[in-house]
Amino acid sequence: MAPIYRGHSLLVTLTMCNYCELSIPSAKSLQEVLIAELSAIGFDGFEESAGLLKAYIPEADFIEEELNILLNKYDVKYSKSVIKKQNWNKLWESNFKPVQVADFVGVRAAFHPPFTGVAHEIIITPKMSFGTGHHATTYSVMQLMRELDFRGASVFDFGTGTGILSILAEKLGASRVWAVDNDDWCIENASENSLINHCKYIDIQKVDTVNTTEKFQIILANINKNIIMDNIHFLKQSLIEGGQLILSGLLKEDEADIRATCLLLGLAHKTTVERNGWIACWFGSENL
Repeated sequence: MAPIYRGHSLLVTLTMCNYCELSIPSAKSLQEVLIAELSAIGFDGFEESAGLLKAYIPEADFIEEELNILLNKYDVKYSKSVIKKQNWNKLWESNFKPVQVADFVGVRAAFHPPFTGVAHEIIITPKMSFGTGHHATTYSVMQLMRELDFRGASVFDFGTGTGILSILAEKLGASRVWAVDNDDWCIENASENSLINHCKYIDIQKVDTVNTTEKFQIILANINKNIIMDNIHFLKQSLIEGGQLILSGLLKEDEADIRATCLLLGLAHKTTVERNGWIACWFGSENL
């Protein structure tokens, strides 16, 4: 199985040091690739917006030659500035806003006041992990989760990030949730968030390769197209007959390939939801 990569949606750092901030003009479709590549050479925070990716790395870890080799592959330029050491937690708190998915679920940090008028509330401290509900993919997966019956279900959260989807699955009635990732920050953060939300049925594990004969009623995979395509056969094999699969971390232009591959595996497409050019797809393992 390919490594489970989770992109970071905002800079959250617990240390006090100088940081290099890169501004990289780039299309949305390229930003996902750049985040993966930059993470591999030490960048640990990202801010995505239309036409611009900002990437952050501790100044002591910045190697210009290594960066130039990487970015030259994609023919993109960058500008660099140095951010002097400051209280990153305070900076994050000033920028992190609560997220609400209709009257279904609200996501907030511990320092925000509780929600009113939502069925479920999740408290998240994202640190360096992906999955606060702000990104369109996480938001869309939560929308689709509202349509599934989690009561008593076994759930596999493939690439858990902050653990937000696992936490919501338990709140919706799942009896067992297996949450995996290959990133130390994600495992630490998901474990912390599970504890904060008083979860009892989430098993969080760090893995580089997933080998299991266990089958699940519901699988959630909010990662990216390449990792999904590399692992789609494994995900299909891990679904019980009649099981449900939600795939995200996908751009709108990825849908045709994803649907064609799933069709060949006998997965029936149920619906796709789109938000800001990103999609989440729901498939069932029912016979076609």
